[in-house]
Amino acid sequence: MTEPTIGRRLESLQVAGKAPFAIAKIGHVVLNCRDIEQSVRFYTQVLGFKISDIYEEDMIPGGMVFLRFNADHHGVALIGSLKDSSEKIELHHMAFAVATLDEVFRARDHLERSGVKLHFHGRRRAGVQIAVEFADPDGHMLEIYWGVDQIGSDGITRPSSEWKGAKSLEEAVADPVRGQDTSVRDERLVRSAK
Repeated sequence: MTEPTIGRRLESLQVAGKAPFAIAKIGHVVLNCRDIEQSVRFYTQVLGFKISDIYEEDMIPGGMVFLRFNADHHGVALIGSLKDSSEKIELHHMAFAVATLDEVFRARDHLERSGVKLHFHGRRRAGVQIAVEFADPDGHMLEIYWGVDQIGSDGITRPSSEWKGAKSLEEAVADPVRGQDTSVRDERLVRSAK
């Protein structure tokens, strides 16, 4: 008899409805950074976050900055206590949703103009979100995305046969998945094939 695949073993661990509460979203992420001023500059001036509050170094070694991108007091907090570059072993990446596909294109252009190296732009498979991926000054991987699949109360997800990876934003727009409207309102954002 063959051993079950990792997918089957992991699915068997799911216990529906056992928690007496329902987590609604990722509330916030706190990151250590080497140079808190450089990191705050990146998150505010490149990504457009706003500072909510600051702890001076007498409150927490290295200081701490609370940053927001919506009505929550903070979605990201930075602590200036990292001695060297992040090894990226604890955190794979952090993702930020935007409301429109045009905003993903604008994010790509803005990041490139700001000198930020993109690690990926296009569509991932599971979840089929269209995204740009890049690193902050300490090497923490970040994602700005739009269009992640929504799962209803029936719990049915898109079958893997409908996943379509795309290696650019333009490819994602040209070859949409079922039910995903990849219309770009500002066509100037779409780069022509070279």
